[in-house]
Parts: sequence; C-alpha cells; structure tokens
Amino acid sequence: MSKVQIETNWISSAGSFIREFEAKFAEAVGTRYGIACANGTVAMHLALATLGLEPGDEVILPTFTMIATINAVTYCGATPVLVDSEPEYWQMDINQVADKITPRTRAILPVHIYGHPVDMDPLMALAERHGIAVIEDAAEAHGARYKGRPCGSLGHAAGFSFYGNKIITTGEGGMITTNDRELARLAWNLRDHAFSTERHFWHKFVGFNYRMTNLQAAVGLAQVEQLATFVEARRRNAREYTARLQGIPGITTPPEAPWATNVYWMYGILVDREAYGMGRDELRKVLADHGIETRTFFIPMHCQPIYWQRFKGQRYPVAERLCRDGFYLPSASSLSLQEIEYITDVIREACPNL
Repeated sequence: MSKVQIETNWISSAGSFIREFEAKFAEAVGTRYGIACANGTVAMHLALATLGLEPGDEVILPTFTMIATINAVTYCGATPVLVDSEPEYWQMDINQVADKITPRTRAILPVHIYGHPVDMDPLMALAERHGIAVIEDAAEAHGARYKGRPCGSLGHAAGFSFYGNKIITTGEGGMITTNDRELARLAWNLRDHAFSTERHFWHKFVGFNYRMTNLQAAVGLAQVEQLATFVEARRRNAREYTARLQGIPGITTPPEAPWATNVYWMYGILVDREAYGMGRDELRKVLADHGIETRTFFIPMHCQPIYWQRFKGQRYPVAERLCRDGFYLPSASSLSLQEIEYITDVIREACPNL
C-alpha cells in the first residue's frame, strides 16, 4: 500500500487511505464515524473541543491515568476534577463520579485503564440524568468489549491512540469514534485549521493542525484488519501469565469483570511486600538482572508536579496503592509462551516466602 501511495504522490493528509482507515476502524469499533488525527492526545483534545468547553467548565476523570487525559482537559481551559479508582477492577469509581458532579460539570472522561472497560452502563445513566457528555479515553482499549459492545462506541465519542506501543499502531496517530454526525462534522473541520467550505482561507473557528498522514493511514488500515488476531494473542498471553503466577504469595494478577473483555494492553501485577517477601521495586531489579524489562504503573494526576498545587491535600488511596505496588510485565502480542514461562519462573524463584 505504501508503494501505491508514494507512486501516486498522496503521502500527506489528502489521500484515500485516510478515508478507508477511518471507515474500517469505525466499523471495527461499531460507530458510524471515525476521525483520524495526529495522535491519541489530540484525539481527546479534539473531541473535547467539539463541546465548546470554556474556563470554569468542569470535566471529571480518574486520577489513575496517563497524563495525556488531564492535559487534554487543560488545553481546553476547563477545570479537571479527579476521582479515585475502585479497588476490584482498577477502573474509575462511578460512585465518586456521582459525588463530584456540580452545575458546572460538562463532561466525564472514563479511561479504560490497561485495556479493561469501565462499567459504562451506570456511568451513562448518570450522565444522561445530568445532561453531561461522556468522552471515552480508549487509547489502551482497541478491541475491548463491555457486555459485548466495543469500547469506543459506548459514550458520545471516544479517543484512541495508535502510538507504537498500542495494540494497533501507526507509529503515531489517533482516532475519534462517534455516532454523532454533528460532532464528527465539527471534529473533521477543526482538525484541519477549520477551513470553510464557503471560501478558501476563510475561518469561523480556531482550528488545529491535527491531521494524520496518508502514509500512517495505510499502515493503520493493514493493522485494523489484524485486530482480532492481536487481541487474541494478548488474551492468550494473559491466560498463560495468570495460570503460571497462581499460588505465588503477594502477587495480584490483573482482574477481568464478568461484563468485560479485557484486552490486556499491558499485563500488570501488584506486589504486596509483606506477603511476597520483597517490594515491587526490588522484584523489578531481580527481573532486570535477568534481562526482563518492566515498567511501573501510572503515577496519579494529583501526585504530578505540574498539578500538585491544584490538587494539594486531595487523597485517592486506591490510585496511590496501584502506583506504589503495580508494574507491567512484557505484554506485546508477539510474546512467546517460552518467554512467559521464563519471566514467571524468575518471579516464582525470587519469592522469599515460597
């Protein structure tokens, strides 16, 4: 596909692969529209920008997320309002969302953390009662399902990332998905400097240069055709990891709710220092000494230096525990069963309490 588009000179943002990728990805997610853009962060910003947020407007999101989620709110000039995670599935605590809604609340941003869906039905019912938009952060949730319905089709709109470590990748890139025709129309316009159809170089909105290239879309089109294969590989790896980690004291494996299809974007575990016999960071050092790269969980937003003053004095104990005790094991779709066996053997043999 890349050879074809180079031969036809359509390598930037006007080629046919962008439209094809948007249509195929929207179909995979179960929505009418897909709006391709430069990356997952701008997908969230662009989706929020269609709401016309203003200073003083509030947006509720989990503190346990990647910083791009809260930054997208900040770009709009709106006020981020944080909630904790619930302890069982590590997702946004819906009960806390209800407590944080005020007359200034304009949107809720559920984040499908590490590929596990948020419990969306009660969240959507809550939002509908208050007339609030729901924008899913589905950056990590390609192929994840909630009660059989694809993540990315559950809210009013959703933002996906195609960064290099995602289940589907274009190197960089992102996508908004939605069933709302007007939201899609406005997002298409805003991503391209808000050019007017009435007159060239005529602009009625402050737009953005958030376009995806045709080259990236060609890669994405090939990737979306393999989505089911990628997801099954992640789920197979998770089953193998979970089976082999059973019985090791102090190790909590990633949960999966009865209503969820977790795609295990990252396979993360929690380490209880007392039960396991050493802490998370000590175990990571053992794994590193055996050539196994790992990464710690997200640092909550209320602990980030840039947002510390804004949320000073606020505490979110579940998110803080996830941050303190959690880390990812190698999680790529291409991981072999032999590699998983090696990794889990190191974890088992390193446990002082076995």
